[in-house]
Amino acid sequence: MQADILCRPAGAKLFHHQRYPRDVSLGGIRVYSDESFAVGDRLDVDVLVPDTDPVRCWAEVVWVSELGAQESAKFDIGLKFIDMAEGDVQRLAAVLIPGR
Repeated sequence: MQADILCRPAGAKLFHHQRYPRDVSLGGIRVYSDESFAVGDRLDVDVLVPDTDPVRCWAEVVWVSELGAQESAKFDIGLKFIDMAEGDVQRLAAVLIPGR
């Protein structure tokens, strides 16, 4: 799904670390990164949703694809959400499932 959100490493404040995700669901997110990760790595991630605090979650890398030199990032990465507070799930769902 396409939604008006960004994501970044948790706690990061610098805009250049934020990425526009390609696919987002309540189960995970697909992002671009210049940093390489291994399948199984666990990341602390902030999902930035409009008009509210970031949604903080733990995510696990489930796949990594290296991108070509012509791309805007070095890697395409699939993350599976593995731990998220219920309130954060509800806030993310409100953006992903309009009218909820």
